[in-house]
Amino acid sequence: MEYRISDKLASLKPSAIREIFKSLTNPEIIAFAAGNPAAESFPTEFIQQKAAQILREKPVTALQYSITEGYPELRAAVKKRLSEAFGIDGGDDEVIITSGGQQGLELVCKVMCNEGDVVIAEDPSFIGALNGFRSNGAKVVGVEMESDGMNVGKLEKALRDNPKAKLIYIIPTFHNPMGITTSEEKRREIYRLAKKYGVIILEDNPYGELRFGGKNVPTIKSMDTDGIVAYCGSYSKVLSSGMRIGFLCAPKEIISKAVVAKQVEDVHTNILCQMICESFVTSEFYLPHLEKIRELYRRKCGLMLDGIKNCFPENVEYTSPEGGLFVWCTLPAAAELGEFVASALNEKVAVVPGTAFNCDVDAPSRSFRLNYSTPSDEQIVRGTEILGKILRKYR
Repeated sequence: MEYRISDKLASLKPSAIREIFKSLTNPEIIAFAAGNPAAESFPTEFIQQKAAQILREKPVTALQYSITEGYPELRAAVKKRLSEAFGIDGGDDEVIITSGGQQGLELVCKVMCNEGDVVIAEDPSFIGALNGFRSNGAKVVGVEMESDGMNVGKLEKALRDNPKAKLIYIIPTFHNPMGITTSEEKRREIYRLAKKYGVIILEDNPYGELRFGGKNVPTIKSMDTDGIVAYCGSYSKVLSSGMRIGFLCAPKEIISKAVVAKQVEDVHTNILCQMICESFVTSEFYLPHLEKIRELYRRKCGLMLDGIKNCFPENVEYTSPEGGLFVWCTLPAAAELGEFVASALNEKVAVVPGTAFNCDVDAPSRSFRLNYSTPSDEQIVRGTEILGKILRKYR
Protein backbone atom coordinates (compact mmCIF):
# COMPACT_ATOMS: atom_id res chain seq x y z
CA MET A 1 0.00 0.00 0.00
CA GLU A 2 1.18 3.52 -0.73
CA TYR A 3 0.94 5.67 2.38
CA ARG A 4 0.11 9.31 1.73
CA ILE A 5 1.82 11.12 4.57
CA SER A 6 0.40 14.49 5.62
CA ASP A 7 1.98 17.60 4.15
CA LYS A 8 2.95 18.70 7.66
CA LEU A 9 5.18 15.67 8.24
CA ALA A 10 6.16 14.51 4.76
CA SER A 11 9.06 16.94 4.48
CA LEU A 12 10.34 16.50 8.06
CA LYS A 13 13.60 14.61 8.40
CA PRO A 14 14.71 12.61 11.45
CA SER A 15 16.76 14.66 13.89
CA ALA A 16 20.41 14.28 12.99
CA ILE A 17 21.16 14.31 16.70
CA ARG A 18 18.81 11.39 17.37
CA GLU A 19 20.34 9.50 14.47
CA ILE A 20 23.82 10.11 15.90
CA PHE A 21 22.52 8.89 19.28
CA LYS A 22 22.22 5.44 17.77
CA SER A 23 26.00 5.29 17.41
CA LEU A 24 26.44 6.31 21.04
CA THR A 25 25.34 2.87 22.22
CA ASN A 26 28.89 1.83 21.38
CA PRO A 27 30.82 2.28 24.65
CA GLU A 28 33.97 3.07 22.68
CA ILE A 29 32.43 6.24 21.24
CA ILE A 30 33.32 9.55 22.90
CA ALA A 31 29.92 11.25 22.98
CA PHE A 32 30.51 14.92 22.20
CA ALA A 33 27.28 14.74 20.16
CA ALA A 34 24.92 14.24 23.06
CA GLY A 35 23.02 16.89 24.98
CA ASN A 36 22.37 14.84 28.09
CA PRO A 37 22.94 16.18 31.58
CA ALA A 38 25.84 14.52 33.38
CA ALA A 39 24.77 11.20 34.88
CA GLU A 40 26.43 12.15 38.18
CA SER A 41 24.13 15.18 38.43
CA PHE A 42 21.00 13.09 39.05
CA PRO A 43 19.82 13.15 42.71
CA THR A 44 19.05 9.43 42.52
CA GLU A 45 18.88 8.76 46.26
CA PHE A 46 16.39 11.59 46.82
CA ILE A 47 14.25 10.40 43.91
CA GLN A 48 14.23 6.81 45.17
CA GLN A 49 13.24 7.81 48.68
CA LYS A 50 10.65 10.37 47.64
CA ALA A 51 9.01 8.04 45.10
CA ALA A 52 8.64 5.39 47.78
CA GLN A 53 7.21 7.93 50.24
CA ILE A 54 4.70 9.30 47.72
CA LEU A 55 3.52 5.83 46.72
CA ARG A 56 3.16 4.93 50.37
CA GLU A 57 1.39 8.09 51.53
CA LYS A 58 -0.40 9.44 48.41
CA PRO A 59 -0.76 6.50 46.01
CA VAL A 60 -4.09 7.53 44.51
CA THR A 61 -2.95 11.09 43.79
CA ALA A 62 0.20 9.77 42.11
CA LEU A 63 -1.46 7.02 40.07
CA GLN A 64 -4.83 8.48 39.10
CA TYR A 65 -5.72 10.89 36.28
CA SER A 66 -5.10 14.52 37.20
CA ILE A 67 -5.70 18.01 35.84
CA THR A 68 -4.08 19.08 32.58
CA GLU A 69 -2.64 22.30 34.02
CA GLY A 70 -0.35 20.28 36.27
CA TYR A 71 0.12 19.34 39.91
CA PRO A 72 -0.96 22.52 41.79
CA GLU A 73 1.90 22.40 44.28
CA LEU A 74 4.46 22.18 41.48
CA ARG A 75 2.87 25.06 39.57
CA ALA A 76 3.12 27.17 42.72
CA ALA A 77 6.77 26.15 43.16
CA VAL A 78 7.53 27.09 39.54
CA LYS A 79 5.98 30.53 39.98
CA LYS A 80 7.95 31.11 43.16
CA ARG A 81 11.26 30.12 41.56
CA LEU A 82 10.58 32.22 38.46
CA SER A 83 10.06 35.24 40.68
CA GLU A 84 13.06 34.65 42.93
CA ALA A 85 15.64 33.59 40.33
CA PHE A 86 14.50 35.18 37.06
CA GLY A 87 12.49 38.28 37.99
CA ILE A 88 9.30 36.90 36.46
CA ASP A 89 6.51 38.05 38.75
CA GLY A 90 3.40 36.75 37.10
CA GLY A 91 0.96 39.60 36.57
CA ASP A 92 -1.58 38.28 34.08
CA ASP A 93 0.49 35.15 33.40
CA GLU A 94 -0.30 31.55 34.25
CA VAL A 95 1.74 28.32 34.31
CA ILE A 96 1.12 24.91 32.79
CA ILE A 97 3.32 21.87 33.45
CA THR A 98 4.44 20.24 30.21
CA SER A 99 6.08 17.00 29.12
CA GLY A 100 9.53 18.52 28.92
CA GLY A 101 10.33 22.01 27.69
CA GLN A 102 9.90 20.78 24.13
CA GLN A 103 6.14 20.38 24.53
CA GLY A 104 5.80 23.96 25.74
CA LEU A 105 7.42 25.25 22.55
CA GLU A 106 5.19 23.11 20.38
CA LEU A 107 2.05 24.12 22.26
CA VAL A 108 2.74 27.84 21.80
CA CYS A 109 3.16 27.33 18.07
CA LYS A 110 -0.01 25.24 17.91
CA VAL A 111 -1.96 27.92 19.76
CA MET A 112 -0.60 30.94 17.88
CA CYS A 113 0.14 29.79 14.31
CA ASN A 114 -2.11 28.93 11.40
CA GLU A 115 -0.91 26.90 8.44
CA GLY A 116 1.64 29.00 6.56
CA ASP A 117 2.31 31.47 9.38
CA VAL A 118 5.94 32.34 10.09
CA VAL A 119 8.14 31.67 13.10
CA ILE A 120 11.30 33.80 13.08
CA ALA A 121 14.15 31.97 14.79
CA GLU A 122 17.81 32.38 15.55
CA ASP A 123 19.91 30.68 12.88
CA PRO A 124 21.24 28.19 13.94
CA SER A 125 18.70 27.02 16.51
CA PHE A 126 17.41 24.05 18.50
CA ILE A 127 16.32 21.38 16.03
CA GLY A 128 13.56 20.05 18.33
CA ALA A 129 11.85 23.43 18.31
CA LEU A 130 12.30 23.93 14.57
CA ASN A 131 10.72 20.56 13.77
CA GLY A 132 7.94 21.29 16.26
CA PHE A 133 7.11 24.49 14.40
CA ARG A 134 7.28 22.78 11.01
CA SER A 135 5.04 19.93 12.16
CA ASN A 136 2.37 22.51 12.97
CA GLY A 137 2.50 23.91 9.44
CA ALA A 138 4.56 26.99 10.29
CA LYS A 139 7.31 28.32 8.05
CA VAL A 140 10.64 28.94 9.82
CA VAL A 141 12.64 32.02 8.83
CA GLY A 142 16.15 32.23 10.25
CA VAL A 143 18.03 35.32 11.41
CA GLU A 144 21.81 35.31 11.51
CA MET A 145 23.51 35.06 14.90
CA GLU A 146 26.36 37.24 16.17
CA SER A 147 28.61 36.75 19.19
CA ASP A 148 26.12 38.55 21.46
CA GLY A 149 22.90 37.21 19.97
CA MET A 150 20.61 37.70 17.01
CA ASN A 151 21.46 40.37 14.42
CA VAL A 152 18.68 42.81 15.30
CA GLY A 153 18.93 44.70 12.03
CA LYS A 154 18.24 41.50 10.11
CA LEU A 155 15.53 40.62 12.62
CA GLU A 156 13.66 43.81 11.78
CA LYS A 157 14.06 43.11 8.08
CA ALA A 158 12.63 39.61 8.60
CA LEU A 159 9.68 41.12 10.46
CA ARG A 160 9.06 43.61 7.66
CA ASP A 161 9.39 40.95 4.96
CA ASN A 162 7.11 38.46 6.70
CA PRO A 163 3.77 40.04 7.64
CA LYS A 164 2.51 36.57 8.62
CA ALA A 165 5.13 36.29 11.37
CA LYS A 166 3.51 35.21 14.65
CA LEU A 167 6.46 34.25 16.86
CA ILE A 168 10.10 35.15 17.48
CA TYR A 169 11.77 32.06 18.91
CA ILE A 170 14.90 32.76 20.96
CA ILE A 171 17.22 30.88 23.35
CA PRO A 172 18.93 33.93 24.85
CA THR A 173 20.82 32.26 27.69
CA PHE A 174 23.48 29.62 26.86
CA HIS A 175 22.12 29.11 23.39
CA ASN A 176 21.72 25.65 21.90
CA PRO A 177 23.79 24.97 19.81
CA MET A 178 26.14 27.97 20.10
CA GLY A 179 26.52 28.32 23.89
CA ILE A 180 26.43 32.13 23.68
CA THR A 181 24.30 34.54 25.71
CA THR A 182 22.29 37.37 24.16
CA SER A 183 23.26 40.74 25.63
CA GLU A 184 20.78 42.75 27.68
CA GLU A 185 20.86 45.50 25.06
CA LYS A 186 19.81 43.09 22.34
CA ARG A 187 17.15 41.50 24.54
CA ARG A 188 15.54 44.91 25.02
CA GLU A 189 15.77 45.67 21.30
CA ILE A 190 14.20 42.30 20.39
CA TYR A 191 11.38 43.06 22.83
CA ARG A 192 10.91 46.51 21.28
CA LEU A 193 10.70 45.05 17.78
CA ALA A 194 8.26 42.35 18.85
CA LYS A 195 6.00 45.00 20.33
CA LYS A 196 6.35 47.22 17.25
CA TYR A 197 5.37 44.45 14.84
CA GLY A 198 2.77 42.75 17.05
CA VAL A 199 4.63 39.45 17.41
CA ILE A 200 4.90 37.11 20.41
CA ILE A 201 8.37 36.29 21.74
CA LEU A 202 8.84 32.62 22.62
CA GLU A 203 11.71 32.63 25.14
CA ASP A 204 13.27 29.21 25.71
CA ASN A 205 15.40 28.98 28.87
CA PRO A 206 16.21 25.33 29.69
CA TYR A 207 19.76 26.16 30.81
CA GLY A 208 19.10 29.27 32.88
CA GLU A 209 19.95 27.60 36.20
CA LEU A 210 23.34 26.45 34.88
CA ARG A 211 25.33 29.70 34.94
CA PHE A 212 28.87 29.03 36.15
CA GLY A 213 30.55 32.22 34.95
CA GLY A 214 29.86 35.85 34.10
CA LYS A 215 26.94 37.95 35.30
CA ASN A 216 23.24 37.23 35.17
CA VAL A 217 21.35 38.89 32.32
CA PRO A 218 17.64 39.69 32.84
CA THR A 219 15.23 37.34 31.11
CA ILE A 220 13.14 38.86 28.34
CA LYS A 221 10.07 37.67 30.23
CA SER A 222 11.08 39.83 33.19
CA MET A 223 10.85 42.86 30.85
CA ASP A 224 7.36 41.93 29.66
CA THR A 225 4.87 44.66 30.54
CA ASP A 226 2.74 44.12 27.43
CA GLY A 227 1.88 40.41 27.63
CA ILE A 228 3.94 39.51 24.55
CA VAL A 229 6.38 36.92 25.96
CA ALA A 230 5.76 33.20 26.41
CA TYR A 231 8.49 31.59 28.52
CA CYS A 232 9.47 27.91 28.50
CA GLY A 233 11.61 26.19 31.11
CA SER A 234 12.55 22.66 32.10
CA TYR A 235 13.78 20.50 34.96
CA SER A 236 15.50 18.14 32.51
CA LYS A 237 18.93 19.68 33.04
CA VAL A 238 18.77 20.11 36.83
CA LEU A 239 16.76 17.10 38.04
CA SER A 240 16.21 14.38 35.43
CA SER A 241 15.88 14.48 31.67
CA GLY A 242 13.99 11.19 31.65
CA MET A 243 11.24 12.44 33.97
CA ARG A 244 10.19 14.92 31.25
CA ILE A 245 9.05 17.80 33.46
CA GLY A 246 8.89 21.22 31.85
CA PHE A 247 6.68 24.27 32.09
CA LEU A 248 5.24 27.14 30.11
CA CYS A 249 4.60 30.57 31.63
CA ALA A 250 2.53 32.83 29.41
CA PRO A 251 -0.46 35.19 29.36
CA LYS A 252 -3.62 33.48 30.59
CA GLU A 253 -5.31 33.53 27.18
CA ILE A 254 -2.43 31.59 25.63
CA ILE A 255 -2.31 29.14 28.55
CA SER A 256 -6.05 28.46 28.39
CA LYS A 257 -5.72 27.34 24.78
CA ALA A 258 -2.49 25.44 25.53
CA VAL A 259 -4.45 23.47 28.13
CA VAL A 260 -6.98 22.43 25.50
CA ALA A 261 -4.20 21.47 23.07
CA LYS A 262 -2.39 19.44 25.74
CA GLN A 263 -5.59 17.60 26.63
CA VAL A 264 -5.59 16.32 23.06
CA GLU A 265 -1.90 15.40 23.12
CA ASP A 266 -1.36 13.58 26.42
CA VAL A 267 -4.08 14.65 28.94
CA HIS A 268 -1.45 15.63 31.52
CA THR A 269 2.23 15.25 32.38
CA ASN A 270 3.23 12.26 34.54
CA ILE A 271 1.86 13.04 38.01
CA LEU A 272 4.24 10.91 40.06
CA CYS A 273 7.18 12.67 38.43
CA GLN A 274 5.56 16.05 39.03
CA MET A 275 5.16 15.21 42.72
CA ILE A 276 8.79 14.11 43.00
CA CYS A 277 9.91 17.26 41.21
CA GLU A 278 7.88 19.52 43.50
CA SER A 279 9.31 17.82 46.58
CA PHE A 280 12.83 18.34 45.33
CA VAL A 281 12.64 21.96 44.16
CA THR A 282 10.99 23.02 47.44
CA SER A 283 13.44 21.09 49.60
CA GLU A 284 16.56 22.34 51.37
CA PHE A 285 18.63 20.27 48.94
CA TYR A 286 17.71 22.11 45.74
CA LEU A 287 19.95 25.18 45.88
CA PRO A 288 23.04 23.20 47.03
CA HIS A 289 22.27 20.73 44.24
CA LEU A 290 22.30 23.57 41.69
CA GLU A 291 25.65 24.78 42.98
CA LYS A 292 27.04 21.26 42.70
CA ILE A 293 25.94 20.98 39.06
CA ARG A 294 27.31 24.43 38.21
CA GLU A 295 30.69 23.52 39.66
CA LEU A 296 30.65 20.22 37.76
CA TYR A 297 29.98 21.95 34.45
CA ARG A 298 32.43 24.75 35.19
CA ARG A 299 35.15 22.12 35.47
CA LYS A 300 34.02 20.09 32.46
CA CYS A 301 33.68 23.16 30.26
CA GLY A 302 37.10 24.34 31.36
CA LEU A 303 38.59 20.99 30.43
CA MET A 304 37.04 21.15 26.99
CA LEU A 305 38.11 24.74 26.35
CA ASP A 306 41.66 23.89 27.48
CA GLY A 307 41.67 20.91 25.12
CA ILE A 308 40.44 23.06 22.23
CA LYS A 309 43.00 25.78 22.98
CA ASN A 310 45.88 23.31 23.25
CA CYS A 311 44.94 20.85 20.50
CA PHE A 312 42.93 22.62 17.82
CA PRO A 313 44.67 24.70 15.14
CA GLU A 314 44.31 28.46 15.54
CA ASN A 315 42.12 28.80 12.45
CA VAL A 316 39.25 26.95 14.18
CA GLU A 317 36.92 29.41 15.91
CA TYR A 318 35.00 28.48 19.06
CA THR A 319 32.70 29.99 21.67
CA SER A 320 33.44 30.23 25.40
CA PRO A 321 30.15 29.67 27.24
CA GLU A 322 29.40 30.99 30.72
CA GLY A 323 26.91 28.19 31.36
CA GLY A 324 24.81 25.53 29.73
CA LEU A 325 26.13 22.44 27.96
CA PHE A 326 27.64 23.36 24.59
CA VAL A 327 30.62 24.75 22.71
CA TRP A 328 30.24 25.79 19.06
CA CYS A 329 33.21 25.42 16.73
CA THR A 330 33.64 26.73 13.20
CA LEU A 331 36.03 25.30 10.62
CA PRO A 332 38.13 27.42 8.24
CA ALA A 333 36.60 28.22 4.87
CA ALA A 334 38.47 25.50 2.98
CA ALA A 335 37.28 22.71 5.27
CA GLU A 336 34.52 20.24 4.40
CA LEU A 337 32.20 19.66 7.36
CA GLY A 338 30.82 16.30 6.28
CA GLU A 339 34.30 14.91 5.78
CA PHE A 340 35.39 16.16 9.20
CA VAL A 341 32.34 14.71 11.02
CA ALA A 342 32.80 11.35 9.29
CA SER A 343 36.53 11.33 10.09
CA ALA A 344 35.79 12.09 13.74
CA LEU A 345 33.24 9.28 13.99
CA ASN A 346 35.70 6.92 12.30
CA GLU A 347 38.09 7.79 15.14
CA LYS A 348 35.24 7.11 17.60
CA VAL A 349 34.42 10.73 18.46
CA ALA A 350 30.84 11.83 17.73
CA VAL A 351 30.05 15.51 17.09
CA VAL A 352 26.92 17.15 15.67
CA PRO A 353 27.27 18.93 12.32
CA GLY A 354 25.97 22.48 12.23
CA THR A 355 23.64 21.61 9.36
CA ALA A 356 21.42 19.85 11.94
CA PHE A 357 20.53 23.25 13.43
CA ASN A 358 19.95 25.31 10.28
CA CYS A 359 16.59 26.97 9.78
CA ASP A 360 17.02 26.23 6.08
CA VAL A 361 17.47 22.46 5.99
CA ASP A 362 19.39 22.70 2.70
CA ALA A 363 21.83 25.41 3.80
CA PRO A 364 25.53 24.56 4.23
CA SER A 365 27.50 24.96 7.46
CA ARG A 366 31.13 24.99 8.57
CA SER A 367 30.31 24.59 12.25
CA PHE A 368 29.82 21.72 14.68
CA ARG A 369 28.54 21.40 18.24
CA LEU A 370 30.42 19.85 21.14
CA ASN A 371 28.85 18.80 24.45
CA TYR A 372 30.88 18.60 27.66
CA SER A 373 28.26 17.41 30.17
CA THR A 374 27.92 13.83 28.94
CA PRO A 375 31.52 12.58 28.44
CA SER A 376 33.86 11.82 31.33
CA ASP A 377 36.83 14.06 32.09
CA GLU A 378 39.15 11.52 30.49
CA GLN A 379 37.00 11.39 27.37
CA ILE A 380 36.98 15.18 27.09
CA VAL A 381 40.79 15.27 27.17
CA ARG A 382 41.19 12.34 24.79
CA GLY A 383 38.41 13.48 22.46
CA THR A 384 39.77 16.99 21.97
CA GLU A 385 43.20 15.50 21.23
CA ILE A 386 41.69 13.27 18.53
CA LEU A 387 39.70 16.11 16.99
CA GLY A 388 42.78 18.32 17.04
CA LYS A 389 44.76 15.79 15.03
CA ILE A 390 41.97 15.54 12.45
CA LEU A 391 41.59 19.32 12.23
CA ARG A 392 45.25 19.98 11.54
CA LYS A 393 44.81 18.71 8.02
CA TYR A 394 42.78 21.87 7.35
CA ARG A 395 45.52 24.31 8.33
